[in-house]
Amino acid sequence: MDVITTHINADFDCLGGMIAAKKLYPEAVMVFPGSQEANLRAFFVKSAGYHYDFRRLKDIDRAAIKRLILVDVRHSERIGPFAEVVRRDGVELHIFDHHPDGAADLHGDLEFIDPVGSTVTLFCRLFRERGIAPDPEEATMMMLGLYEDTGGLRFSSTTVADFEAAAFLRTYEANLQVVSDCLQQELSASQVALLHELLESRTVLNVNGIDISIVQASVDHFVDDLAVLVHKLRDMEELDVILAAVRMEERIFLVGRSRLPEVSVGEILGAFGGGGHAYAASARVRNLTLIELLEDLPTVLQKQVQPRWQARHLMSYPVKSVNAETPISQVRETLTRYNINAVAVLLGESLVGILTRQTVERAGQHGLNTVAAQEFMTTEFVTVSPEAGVNELKPLVLDGQQRFVPVIDQGHLVGAVTRTDLLRHMVSVGRVLPRTSAVADIAASGYGLKKRHILRRLREQLPQKIYRLLGQLGEVADELEMEIYAVGGFVRDLLLRQENLDIDVVVEGDGIAFAKAFAARHGGRVRAHQAFATAVLILPDDFKIDVATTRMEYYLQPGALPTVEQASIKLDLYRRDFTINTLALSLNRSNFGTLHDYFGAQRDLKDKVLRVLHNLSFVEDSTRAFRAVRFEQRLGFHLGQQTEQLLHSAVRMGFAASVGGARVFNELKLVLQESDPLSAVQRLNELGLLQVVSPSLHVTSLLRPLFHEAHRGLNWFQLLYTGEECQRWPLYFMLLTQSLDKEAMRDLCRLFILPRRRAQMFTEERWAGEQILFQLEQELRRHRTINDSDLDRWLEPLSTDVALYLLSITKQEQARQAISHYFTHLRATKTFLDGNDLKELGLRPGPVFKMILRDLRDAQLNGKVLSVEAAKAFVLDSASEV
Repeated sequence: MDVITTHINADFDCLGGMIAAKKLYPEAVMVFPGSQEANLRAFFVKSAGYHYDFRRLKDIDRAAIKRLILVDVRHSERIGPFAEVVRRDGVELHIFDHHPDGAADLHGDLEFIDPVGSTVTLFCRLFRERGIAPDPEEATMMMLGLYEDTGGLRFSSTTVADFEAAAFLRTYEANLQVVSDCLQQELSASQVALLHELLESRTVLNVNGIDISIVQASVDHFVDDLAVLVHKLRDMEELDVILAAVRMEERIFLVGRSRLPEVSVGEILGAFGGGGHAYAASARVRNLTLIELLEDLPTVLQKQVQPRWQARHLMSYPVKSVNAETPISQVRETLTRYNINAVAVLLGESLVGILTRQTVERAGQHGLNTVAAQEFMTTEFVTVSPEAGVNELKPLVLDGQQRFVPVIDQGHLVGAVTRTDLLRHMVSVGRVLPRTSAVADIAASGYGLKKRHILRRLREQLPQKIYRLLGQLGEVADELEMEIYAVGGFVRDLLLRQENLDIDVVVEGDGIAFAKAFAARHGGRVRAHQAFATAVLILPDDFKIDVATTRMEYYLQPGALPTVEQASIKLDLYRRDFTINTLALSLNRSNFGTLHDYFGAQRDLKDKVLRVLHNLSFVEDSTRAFRAVRFEQRLGFHLGQQTEQLLHSAVRMGFAASVGGARVFNELKLVLQESDPLSAVQRLNELGLLQVVSPSLHVTSLLRPLFHEAHRGLNWFQLLYTGEECQRWPLYFMLLTQSLDKEAMRDLCRLFILPRRRAQMFTEERWAGEQILFQLEQELRRHRTINDSDLDRWLEPLSTDVALYLLSITKQEQARQAISHYFTHLRATKTFLDGNDLKELGLRPGPVFKMILRDLRDAQLNGKVLSVEAAKAFVLDSASEV
C-alpha cells in the first residue's frame, strides 16, 4: 500500500501538497496523521465539492504500507503514528518539503526539497516538467496552500518560483474567490480575547542590539490558528521579531516570526523541539511550565541571536599608525593629512600605544616637536575583537572616555572604533548594517530602504541585462574573495527612481586584478590606470564599467590633484564630494542588494539637500563647487546652509581660482551639457563661480532668450534624425562667451587648454559665421532672392555647432528659416557624380575637379541638373569652358 500523509495540525499547504502528490501517485491513499487547523476543517465542512477521498487513520492497516509519501514535513515527531512506519525496514520513503533542514531527522529514498515559499511550488515545478495538468478543483486547493504559506505572495520568503507556481495554477483555472474566502476568516470570540491578552502582555527584550517582542498568554481551552494571531499582531505593531508563548490546556505552543536575518526563529524554537524557517517557526512544549519556558528564553536568545552591530561593522580601517620613534611633528602631519584625531603607535607590528591630537598639540606648544611619539603615548587602553558588540563598546567609549578603541584579530591591528564612529551609529537612522538588511522605507518614518525594497527597485528599474551583470560582478568578486560595491550616481539615482546606467564599482582588494579576471571570464578588455588603481572594463558589446580600488585621498595643497592610498569602503566613501554620493550597494552573492549608508545620504536625498562631508571640501577641490551647482539644479535640490557658506568662503578666499583651467572647463562642460543649463549658469553667476571661469563673464537679461532659442534649436536638430552626433555644451558655451572680445576669447581657450580644432571653432570659425549671418540678414532685409547655391556656399564650411549658434542668435525669422532650410534640404545633398566619374568621362584629375564638382552642386541645388545624364552633360560642358 502507498500512503500520502503530512504533519499533524495540517494546514492548506499540506492539503494542496497531498492533492498534488495524488497526481504523481494515483494508487496511493491520502491520510491525515492527526488534527487539522480550524481553517482547513471549515473548508472541508463548507466545500463538500472539494472533499477528495481522504481515508480515516483508523481505517489504514499501517503494517501493509510499503511506500510512505511525506508532504511538507521531515520530522518524525510531527507525523504522529506514521513515525513507527518510517522506522520499519522495507518501507520506501519519499519526501516533498520546502522547510530548511533544521532538526529534520528523516531522509527519503527519494527527496524533492527546496527552500521555496510553499511545498505546492515544488509540485508545480514537477507538473510543468512532466506535462501533468491539474483540474480546476485540484488547482484551487493547491493555490490555497501556496497563498497561505506565502501570505498571498507577499511574505519576504516568497521566491520567483512561487510566482511562477501561482501563474501555472491560474492557467488551470484555480478559483481565487474560493482562495480569498477560505483564507480571510473572521476571528472568533476566543481568538479576539487571546489576541487582546497577547497584545497586553507584550514586553521587549533587547538582545545583542536587536529588539525582540515577547508575548504570552494562558488559556484553559484550545484556540485555533495561533500562528494567524501572531502574524496579525506582528503586522499591527509593525514588529521585526515576535515570539509568542501560549499555554493551552496542558501544552505550551510557541510561534515565532522574524523579518531580520540576524534572528532565525527556526533555530530559536528548535531549542524547544520545534522547527520551521528562519522567518517563521513553531513548537509544542510538554515538559516545561510557561514560567520555566519564559525563564529559559533569554538564554536561548543570547546564544542564537547574532549581534546586529559589531566592532567589525563600525570600525574604520586600515588604521593609520606611526612608529614609536616618530617625532611629534610628523605625528601632527599624519593627523592633519588624514583628518583624524588619534593614531595608533606601533613598535614593529605590535600595538604599544595611542596618541591623540590634543596630546600632540600640547607637546608642540611646549616645543617638543622632535621628541618621539612613545614618550607621550597612552599605554593604558582596552582593545576589542571584531565580534565585540555595541553594548561592549559603549562603556569603553562613552563611560571610560577611551575615544579610540583598537580592534585586534589574532594579534593584528585590523581596525579602530572611534567616538565619532559610535556616536554616528547611535544617532543615525539612515545607517545600514554591512552585509545585513536595511531599516525603514524612505517613504515611511525612517530614511533607509529595506533590502527587499532595493532588490525590487533593481528588478523594476534596470534592464534584465544590467541586473544580470551586477550579479556576475558579485560572482567574480566572490571567487577572488573580494568585496565589491556599486557606488556613486548609479546608486543615488536608483533611490531617486531616475534612469542611470553608468555603473561605477569599487573593490576592497585589487580593482585592476578584478577587472582582468572579469574580462577573462565574461569577455571584454581592460584599460588600466595604475597610478589611481582604477580600470575601465569594456565588455564585448562596448558597455563600459568603471572599476576602482577602495581608496582614500588627501591633498598636499589646495587645488592639487589628490594623493591616493588604499582604504576600506567606509574611507573610500568619505572622500566623495557630497553625502548623496556616498551610498554603496553590495554586489556579492551573500549580501546582494544591501545598501551601505555611513554618512546620512538617504536622509539628505529625502530632504533634497546637498551637503559636503567636511569643512575643507571646497578648499581641497574647488571643482566640487561646480558639481554642487550641477547636482542642485539637475535634481531640484538645494545647498545646505553650511555647505553654501563654505562655498562662498572658498570663492572669496580665492581657492576656486587656484584650480587648473582644464579641470574648471571640464566641470563647466558638464554643466552646459545638461538638458536645460540656464538655471545652473545663473546659479554659477550668483555664487561668483562664472567669474572664476573668466572675470568678464556675467549673466545678463539677454542670455535667457538666447538659451531658450538654443534649447529649441537643439531639440529641433535631434528630431531631424540625421544620424550626426551633436553635443549640447559647445552651443551653450558660445552663447555664454558671446560678449567676450576676440583676445579674451583666445586667452580663455589657452587657459582651458582646448584642442586646436575646438579653439578654432570657438574663435575664427564662430566670428566668420557671425559675418555670414550679418550678410544673410542684410540680403533678406533688402528683399533679395537668395539662391540655394548661395546659401549652401555660405553655410557649408561651418560646423554643425556654429550653424546652430547662428540659428540661436539671429532675431530675424527669415534668416532662421533660411538656416533651417539649409539643414533640412541642402546640407545632405550629394552630387550625382564624383571624382571617379569625372575620370571615366575622360577628364584629367587636378584642382579643376573641385571647381567643377562645386559648380555641379550649385546647379543641382538650383534645380538646373536633375539626373545623372544631365550631370554628365553639365560637366563636359563646364570642362570645355575651363
